[in-house]
Amino acid sequence: MRFANPLYLLLLLILPYLLWHWKKARQPAFFHPFAEIFKSIGQASRVQLLPLVQILKITAVAFFIIALARPQAGQKSEEIYNQGIDIMLVMDTSSSMRALDFKPADRISAARNTAKEFVKARNYDRIGIAVFSAFAYTQCPLTVDHDAALNFLDQVDVGMTQNDGTAIGSAIATAANRLKNSTGKSRVLILLTDGRNNMGEIDPLTASQAAAALDIKIYTIGCGAPGGALYPVDDPVWGRQYVKIPEQELDENTLAKIAETSGGRYFRATDTESLKKIFEQIDKMEKTDIKTVKYTSYTELAGFLMWPAFAMFLFELFLSYFFLRRIP
Repeated sequence: MRFANPLYLLLLLILPYLLWHWKKARQPAFFHPFAEIFKSIGQASRVQLLPLVQILKITAVAFFIIALARPQAGQKSEEIYNQGIDIMLVMDTSSSMRALDFKPADRISAARNTAKEFVKARNYDRIGIAVFSAFAYTQCPLTVDHDAALNFLDQVDVGMTQNDGTAIGSAIATAANRLKNSTGKSRVLILLTDGRNNMGEIDPLTASQAAAALDIKIYTIGCGAPGGALYPVDDPVWGRQYVKIPEQELDENTLAKIAETSGGRYFRATDTESLKKIFEQIDKMEKTDIKTVKYTSYTELAGFLMWPAFAMFLFELFLSYFFLRRIP
Protein backbone atom coordinates (compact mmCIF):
# COMPACT_ATOMS: atom_id res chain seq x y z
CA MET A 1 0.00 0.00 0.00
CA ARG A 2 1.12 3.58 -0.61
CA PHE A 3 -0.15 7.17 -0.13
CA ALA A 4 -0.53 9.38 -3.22
CA ASN A 5 -0.44 12.59 -1.09
CA PRO A 6 1.56 11.62 2.01
CA LEU A 7 2.10 15.24 3.16
CA TYR A 8 -1.52 15.37 4.33
CA LEU A 9 -0.57 12.85 7.01
CA LEU A 10 1.19 15.71 8.84
CA LEU A 11 -2.28 16.97 9.75
CA LEU A 12 -2.53 14.03 12.15
CA LEU A 13 -0.24 16.07 14.43
CA ILE A 14 -3.16 18.37 15.27
CA LEU A 15 -5.18 15.54 16.82
CA PRO A 16 -3.58 15.88 20.29
CA TYR A 17 -4.41 19.60 20.23
CA LEU A 18 -8.03 18.95 19.22
CA LEU A 19 -8.35 16.37 21.97
CA TRP A 20 -7.01 18.87 24.53
CA HIS A 21 -9.24 21.64 23.17
CA TRP A 22 -12.41 19.55 23.30
CA LYS A 23 -11.56 18.33 26.79
CA LYS A 24 -11.05 21.90 27.93
CA ALA A 25 -14.39 22.90 26.40
CA ARG A 26 -16.10 20.47 28.80
CA GLN A 27 -14.86 22.44 31.81
CA PRO A 28 -17.48 24.54 33.68
CA ALA A 29 -18.05 27.97 32.22
CA PHE A 30 -18.45 29.45 35.69
CA PHE A 31 -18.36 28.28 39.30
CA HIS A 32 -21.38 28.41 41.58
CA PRO A 33 -20.98 28.55 45.36
CA PHE A 34 -23.52 25.75 45.79
CA ALA A 35 -22.01 23.45 43.08
CA GLU A 36 -21.15 20.83 45.71
CA ILE A 37 -24.86 20.27 46.29
CA PHE A 38 -25.34 19.18 42.67
CA LYS A 39 -22.41 16.77 42.85
CA SER A 40 -24.22 14.74 45.45
CA ILE A 41 -27.04 14.15 43.02
CA GLY A 42 -24.79 12.08 40.72
CA GLN A 43 -24.51 11.89 36.94
CA ALA A 44 -27.11 10.66 34.56
CA SER A 45 -26.27 7.56 32.55
CA ARG A 46 -26.23 9.65 29.39
CA VAL A 47 -23.33 11.73 30.67
CA GLN A 48 -21.18 8.59 30.62
CA LEU A 49 -21.45 8.68 26.82
CA LEU A 50 -19.56 11.96 26.62
CA PRO A 51 -16.14 10.21 26.13
CA LEU A 52 -17.70 8.32 23.21
CA VAL A 53 -18.50 11.62 21.53
CA GLN A 54 -14.88 12.70 21.81
CA ILE A 55 -13.66 9.37 20.44
CA LEU A 56 -16.03 9.65 17.49
CA LYS A 57 -14.81 13.17 16.76
CA ILE A 58 -11.13 12.26 16.89
CA THR A 59 -11.58 9.07 14.87
CA ALA A 60 -13.67 10.80 12.20
CA VAL A 61 -11.09 13.57 11.79
CA ALA A 62 -8.26 11.01 11.63
CA PHE A 63 -10.12 9.06 8.93
CA PHE A 64 -10.75 12.24 6.92
CA ILE A 65 -7.04 13.18 7.10
CA ILE A 66 -5.90 9.71 6.02
CA ALA A 67 -8.46 9.78 3.19
CA LEU A 68 -6.96 13.11 2.03
CA ALA A 69 -3.58 11.37 1.80
CA ARG A 70 -5.20 8.97 -0.72
CA PRO A 71 -4.16 5.49 0.40
CA GLN A 72 -3.78 3.14 -2.57
CA ALA A 73 -3.41 -0.61 -2.86
CA GLY A 74 -1.12 -1.66 -5.67
CA GLN A 75 -1.32 -4.81 -7.75
CA LYS A 76 1.78 -5.66 -9.74
CA SER A 77 1.74 -7.54 -13.00
CA GLU A 78 4.22 -8.16 -15.77
CA GLU A 79 4.25 -9.08 -19.41
CA ILE A 80 7.04 -11.25 -20.73
CA TYR A 81 8.14 -10.89 -24.33
CA ASN A 82 10.62 -13.52 -25.47
CA GLN A 83 12.18 -14.85 -28.59
CA GLY A 84 12.51 -18.52 -27.81
CA ILE A 85 14.82 -21.03 -29.42
CA ASP A 86 13.52 -24.21 -31.04
CA ILE A 87 15.67 -27.16 -29.98
CA MET A 88 15.57 -30.77 -31.09
CA LEU A 89 17.33 -33.31 -28.88
CA VAL A 90 18.49 -36.27 -30.98
CA MET A 91 19.34 -39.31 -28.84
CA ASP A 92 21.20 -42.45 -29.90
CA THR A 93 19.39 -45.56 -28.59
CA SER A 94 21.61 -48.23 -30.14
CA SER A 95 22.75 -51.16 -27.97
CA SER A 96 26.21 -49.69 -27.40
CA MET A 97 24.58 -46.95 -25.31
CA ARG A 98 24.37 -49.56 -22.54
CA ALA A 99 28.14 -49.23 -22.04
CA LEU A 100 29.06 -48.83 -18.38
CA ASP A 101 31.72 -46.12 -18.58
CA PHE A 102 29.41 -43.30 -17.41
CA LYS A 103 29.33 -44.34 -13.78
CA PRO A 104 27.23 -44.77 -11.74
CA ALA A 105 24.94 -45.34 -14.74
CA ASP A 106 25.31 -46.45 -18.32
CA ARG A 107 25.55 -44.03 -21.24
CA ILE A 108 21.85 -43.94 -22.08
CA SER A 109 20.85 -43.22 -18.47
CA ALA A 110 23.44 -40.46 -18.12
CA ALA A 111 22.34 -38.92 -21.43
CA ARG A 112 18.66 -39.10 -20.48
CA ASN A 113 19.13 -37.56 -17.02
CA THR A 114 21.43 -34.80 -18.26
CA ALA A 115 19.04 -33.93 -21.09
CA LYS A 116 16.20 -33.63 -18.57
CA GLU A 117 18.15 -31.06 -16.54
CA PHE A 118 18.83 -29.16 -19.76
CA VAL A 119 15.13 -29.08 -20.64
CA LYS A 120 14.21 -27.83 -17.15
CA ALA A 121 16.55 -24.86 -17.59
CA ARG A 122 15.05 -23.78 -20.96
CA ASN A 123 11.86 -22.19 -19.64
CA TYR A 124 10.92 -20.20 -22.76
CA ASP A 125 12.02 -22.53 -25.56
CA ARG A 126 10.24 -25.17 -27.59
CA ILE A 127 11.81 -28.59 -27.14
CA GLY A 128 11.45 -31.68 -29.30
CA ILE A 129 12.98 -35.17 -29.11
CA ALA A 130 14.07 -37.58 -31.81
CA VAL A 131 15.56 -41.04 -31.21
CA PHE A 132 17.51 -43.26 -33.57
CA SER A 133 19.43 -46.47 -33.98
CA ALA A 134 18.95 -48.34 -37.29
CA PHE A 135 16.38 -45.70 -38.26
CA ALA A 136 15.09 -42.49 -36.69
CA TYR A 137 11.71 -41.13 -35.65
CA THR A 138 10.29 -38.23 -33.67
CA GLN A 139 9.64 -39.15 -30.06
CA CYS A 140 8.21 -35.74 -29.13
CA PRO A 141 7.43 -32.86 -31.53
CA LEU A 142 8.45 -29.31 -30.67
CA THR A 143 6.49 -28.15 -27.65
CA VAL A 144 6.50 -25.58 -24.87
CA ASP A 145 4.93 -28.19 -22.60
CA HIS A 146 8.15 -29.17 -20.90
CA ASP A 147 6.40 -31.60 -18.57
CA ALA A 148 5.37 -33.59 -21.63
CA ALA A 149 8.91 -33.41 -23.03
CA LEU A 150 10.31 -34.66 -19.73
CA ASN A 151 7.84 -37.56 -19.72
CA PHE A 152 8.98 -38.53 -23.22
CA LEU A 153 12.62 -38.31 -22.13
CA ASP A 154 11.87 -40.74 -19.32
CA GLN A 155 10.85 -43.26 -21.98
CA VAL A 156 14.05 -42.92 -24.04
CA ASP A 157 15.92 -46.21 -23.80
CA VAL A 158 18.00 -48.68 -25.77
CA GLY A 159 16.05 -50.75 -28.30
CA MET A 160 13.24 -48.27 -28.94
CA THR A 161 13.48 -48.72 -32.70
CA GLN A 162 13.73 -52.55 -32.35
CA ASN A 163 16.57 -52.61 -34.90
CA ASP A 164 20.17 -52.05 -33.89
CA GLY A 165 22.57 -49.81 -35.78
CA THR A 166 23.49 -46.12 -36.01
CA ALA A 167 21.73 -44.01 -38.66
CA ILE A 168 23.17 -40.57 -37.92
CA GLY A 169 22.23 -39.12 -41.31
CA SER A 170 18.60 -40.21 -40.94
CA ALA A 171 18.51 -38.80 -37.42
CA ILE A 172 19.69 -35.37 -38.60
CA ALA A 173 17.18 -35.38 -41.46
CA THR A 174 14.29 -36.35 -39.15
CA ALA A 175 15.09 -33.63 -36.62
CA ALA A 176 15.75 -31.00 -39.31
CA ASN A 177 12.38 -31.77 -40.85
CA ARG A 178 10.79 -30.82 -37.51
CA LEU A 179 12.76 -27.59 -37.34
CA LYS A 180 12.43 -26.36 -40.92
CA ASN A 181 9.10 -24.58 -40.36
CA SER A 182 9.79 -23.38 -36.82
CA THR A 183 9.31 -19.71 -35.96
CA GLY A 184 11.85 -19.49 -33.14
CA LYS A 185 14.61 -16.94 -32.94
CA SER A 186 17.02 -19.71 -33.91
CA ARG A 187 16.95 -23.45 -34.60
CA VAL A 188 19.26 -25.82 -32.77
CA LEU A 189 19.82 -29.54 -33.08
CA ILE A 190 21.76 -31.40 -30.35
CA LEU A 191 22.89 -34.81 -31.53
CA LEU A 192 24.24 -37.31 -28.99
CA THR A 193 25.78 -40.59 -30.14
CA ASP A 194 28.52 -43.07 -29.27
CA GLY A 195 29.01 -44.64 -32.70
CA ARG A 196 29.53 -44.09 -36.40
CA ASN A 197 27.00 -44.02 -39.22
CA ASN A 198 26.39 -47.57 -40.47
CA MET A 199 22.69 -47.54 -41.31
CA GLY A 200 20.24 -45.44 -43.27
CA GLU A 201 20.21 -44.07 -46.79
CA ILE A 202 21.24 -40.51 -45.95
CA ASP A 203 24.88 -39.55 -45.57
CA PRO A 204 25.51 -37.57 -42.33
CA LEU A 205 27.46 -34.79 -44.05
CA THR A 206 24.80 -34.42 -46.74
CA ALA A 207 22.14 -34.19 -44.02
CA SER A 208 24.17 -31.58 -42.13
CA GLN A 209 24.53 -29.49 -45.30
CA ALA A 210 20.77 -29.61 -45.81
CA ALA A 211 20.27 -28.56 -42.19
CA ALA A 212 22.71 -25.69 -42.60
CA ALA A 213 20.74 -24.52 -45.65
CA LEU A 214 17.70 -24.32 -43.38
CA ASP A 215 19.71 -22.22 -40.91
CA ILE A 216 19.83 -25.04 -38.36
CA LYS A 217 22.83 -25.15 -36.07
CA ILE A 218 23.99 -28.61 -34.99
CA TYR A 219 25.86 -29.39 -31.79
CA THR A 220 27.27 -32.91 -31.77
CA ILE A 221 28.26 -34.86 -28.66
CA GLY A 222 30.38 -37.98 -28.87
CA CYS A 223 30.05 -40.32 -25.88
CA GLY A 224 32.69 -42.76 -24.70
CA ALA A 225 35.59 -43.07 -22.29
CA PRO A 226 39.14 -43.28 -23.68
CA GLY A 227 40.22 -46.83 -24.37
CA GLY A 228 36.74 -48.21 -24.92
CA ALA A 229 34.19 -49.57 -22.49
CA LEU A 230 32.28 -52.70 -21.49
CA TYR A 231 28.63 -53.18 -22.29
CA PRO A 232 26.34 -56.10 -21.38
CA VAL A 233 25.23 -58.73 -23.88
CA ASP A 234 22.64 -61.35 -22.94
CA ASP A 235 23.70 -64.72 -24.38
CA PRO A 236 21.00 -67.44 -24.50
CA VAL A 237 23.51 -70.06 -23.35
CA TRP A 238 26.07 -68.28 -21.17
CA GLY A 239 23.75 -65.59 -19.81
CA ARG A 240 24.87 -62.00 -19.46
CA GLN A 241 28.35 -61.35 -20.81
CA TYR A 242 30.31 -58.10 -20.98
CA VAL A 243 31.85 -57.16 -24.31
CA LYS A 244 34.33 -54.35 -24.82
CA ILE A 245 33.47 -51.62 -27.31
CA PRO A 246 36.65 -50.28 -28.91
CA GLU A 247 37.12 -46.51 -28.84
CA GLN A 248 37.35 -46.51 -32.64
CA GLU A 249 33.59 -47.09 -32.83
CA LEU A 250 33.11 -43.37 -32.18
CA ASP A 251 33.54 -41.42 -35.43
CA GLU A 252 34.75 -38.10 -34.04
CA ASN A 253 35.89 -36.76 -37.40
CA THR A 254 32.43 -37.04 -38.93
CA LEU A 255 30.77 -35.57 -35.86
CA ALA A 256 33.16 -32.61 -35.92
CA LYS A 257 32.49 -32.00 -39.63
CA ILE A 258 28.71 -32.15 -39.06
CA ALA A 259 28.99 -29.45 -36.39
CA GLU A 260 31.39 -27.32 -38.43
CA THR A 261 29.19 -27.47 -41.55
CA SER A 262 26.19 -26.07 -39.69
CA GLY A 263 28.04 -23.50 -37.58
CA GLY A 264 27.81 -25.58 -34.42
CA ARG A 265 30.44 -27.28 -32.31
CA TYR A 266 31.59 -30.81 -31.48
CA PHE A 267 32.04 -31.99 -27.88
CA ARG A 268 33.49 -35.18 -26.42
CA ALA A 269 31.91 -36.58 -23.27
CA THR A 270 34.03 -39.15 -21.45
CA ASP A 271 31.94 -39.47 -18.28
CA THR A 272 28.76 -38.21 -16.64
CA GLU A 273 30.37 -35.07 -15.23
CA SER A 274 31.83 -33.98 -18.57
CA LEU A 275 28.45 -34.63 -20.23
CA LYS A 276 26.77 -32.31 -17.72
CA LYS A 277 29.34 -29.59 -18.40
CA ILE A 278 28.77 -29.91 -22.14
CA PHE A 279 25.03 -29.37 -21.80
CA GLU A 280 25.69 -26.44 -19.46
CA GLN A 281 28.02 -24.92 -22.04
CA ILE A 282 25.46 -25.31 -24.82
CA ASP A 283 22.86 -23.75 -22.54
CA LYS A 284 25.09 -20.69 -22.08
CA MET A 285 25.85 -20.38 -25.80
CA GLU A 286 22.19 -20.54 -26.84
CA LYS A 287 20.53 -17.79 -24.81
CA THR A 288 16.88 -16.82 -25.17
CA ASP A 289 16.08 -13.10 -25.41
CA ILE A 290 13.61 -12.19 -22.67
CA LYS A 291 12.11 -8.74 -22.15
CA THR A 292 9.93 -8.14 -19.11
CA VAL A 293 7.60 -5.14 -18.82
CA LYS A 294 6.22 -4.57 -15.32
CA TYR A 295 2.99 -2.75 -14.51
CA THR A 296 1.46 -1.62 -11.24
CA SER A 297 -2.22 -0.70 -11.01
CA TYR A 298 -3.48 1.10 -7.92
CA THR A 299 -6.90 0.98 -6.29
CA GLU A 300 -8.07 4.05 -4.36
CA LEU A 301 -8.89 3.20 -0.73
CA ALA A 302 -10.01 6.67 0.40
CA GLY A 303 -13.67 5.74 0.00
CA PHE A 304 -13.31 2.99 2.58
CA LEU A 305 -12.32 5.69 5.08
CA MET A 306 -14.59 8.55 4.00
CA TRP A 307 -17.87 6.69 4.48
CA PRO A 308 -17.08 5.43 8.03
CA ALA A 309 -15.79 8.90 8.95
CA PHE A 310 -18.96 10.52 7.63
CA ALA A 311 -21.08 7.99 9.51
CA MET A 312 -19.18 8.66 12.77
CA PHE A 313 -19.56 12.42 12.25
CA LEU A 314 -23.34 12.11 11.84
CA PHE A 315 -23.58 9.81 14.85
CA GLU A 316 -21.59 12.30 16.93
CA LEU A 317 -23.96 15.11 15.88
CA PHE A 318 -26.96 12.98 16.80
CA LEU A 319 -25.57 12.24 20.25
CA SER A 320 -24.53 15.83 20.87
CA TYR A 321 -27.71 17.61 19.77
CA PHE A 322 -30.47 15.09 20.42
CA PHE A 323 -29.31 12.66 23.07
CA LEU A 324 -26.82 14.69 25.08
CA ARG A 325 -28.33 18.14 24.76
CA ARG A 326 -26.81 20.72 27.03
CA ILE A 327 -28.59 23.62 28.71
CA PRO A 328 -27.18 26.90 27.40
